[in-house]
Amino acid sequence: MESWRYESSDEWDELEELEDLEDLLPALGHRNWIQIADMAFPSLASPGAQTIITDEELLPVLDFVLEVLNEQPHIRPIVWLDAELDFVREEWAPGITQFRQELSERLQGLPVNKLPHEQLIAKLSEVSKQFQVVIIKTRTCLPYTSVFVELDCAYWDEHREQLLRRAMGH
Repeated sequence: MESWRYESSDEWDELEELEDLEDLLPALGHRNWIQIADMAFPSLASPGAQTIITDEELLPVLDFVLEVLNEQPHIRPIVWLDAELDFVREEWAPGITQFRQELSERLQGLPVNKLPHEQLIAKLSEVSKQFQVVIIKTRTCLPYTSVFVELDCAYWDEHREQLLRRAMGH
C-alpha cells in the first residue's frame, strides 16, 4: 500500500480560524471531504456541510490542511480539482498561471483527479447528505481554483478490500 507524506511549506503559520479543523480531524474518516474553496464558492445547505470562513489565500490554507492531514494516522487525502482550471487563460484571470504552478508543486505525490466544476459540486452536495463535509472559504478570487479533498482510509486500500470481498464470497 502506497503511503503519502506532505512536504511542509514555510508559507503558513498556525491559522487561528482553522484551529477547529485540527480538533475535528480525528473525528473524520473515509467518505468525509474537506474543500478549500475560492471566495465565490456557494454555501451548501445540506445538514452535513460545515463552512469555515478564513481571511487567508487558498494556497497557504491548503498547506495547513495537508500538514494537519499528514499528522493523522487514519486518513489520507485524494485530491479533486475542477477540470476547467487547466483551460483558464492568464489574460482572463491574471495570476492563474502562477497559481496552477504553485498548486501543482504542492500536490506532487498525491492522487489528483479532475472533473467538471458542476460535477464536483454535485458530488459534494450528495456526499454531504450522509457524511460530514468541511468547506473552508478563502479570500482567493481566481476561478475554478477550489481544491476538493476526499478523505480515504490510510490503513486500508481498495486492493485489500477486493481481497476481503473475494474471501467472503462476494
